[in-house]
Amino acid sequence: MAKKRKQTNQHPAKQQSQQSSKAEKDNPVLLNELLNPEIVSKLKAQAEEMKQTEANKKEEIRKQEEEKKKQEQKRLENDFAYLLDNSDPSWSKHK
Repeated sequence: MAKKRKQTNQHPAKQQSQQSSKAEKDNPVLLNELLNPEIVSKLKAQAEEMKQTEANKKEEIRKQEEEKKKQEQKRLENDFAYLLDNSDPSWSKHK
């Protein structure tokens, strides 16, 4: 059988350090509180600029894909075999 451990009172300094660590966990110090406000604003501006650059790249890629699709469709419209395969086989409707 296992022996029961006795509950011992902790040293007051240990109790205080545990309470202060709990307080730190409840209210952690944030990085922007530690940094200079100028640096924080520069970092925010840089992050916004990076987001804008990424959005521009995505828009450019989307436009290129759209242009490729248009060119492919135009090429297929000039291909007689493609038109024959994809046309309505019922010619009687077009008399």
